[in-house]
Amino acid sequence: MPIIEENKPFKDREDVKAEVRKCDLFGGICQYACFIFATLGVIGDALNITLGLESMSWFLLAIVAGMNAIIGHTHAVVAKHLLGIEAERKKE
Repeated sequence: MPIIEENKPFKDREDVKAEVRKCDLFGGICQYACFIFATLGVIGDALNITLGLESMSWFLLAIVAGMNAIIGHTHAVVAKHLLGIEAERKKE
């Protein structure tokens, strides 16, 4: 039986909650990075200057950061939903 215990992905419910918080934090950081990158792209394009990178590069970075934010937030939402379903089943 120890083999089954070693293959568990999480120790307990608090470990799951900690992982959900990490994913939500990652999504939030990527979301703010997306806004910052898009803003730098708009400012650079409006002023017709290069702010370290070309404007299109800032926009592409914003897209990548936005996609990463979606992944982090989606993971957190699904985990919270599954924890809610588990809690409802325990009430029944």
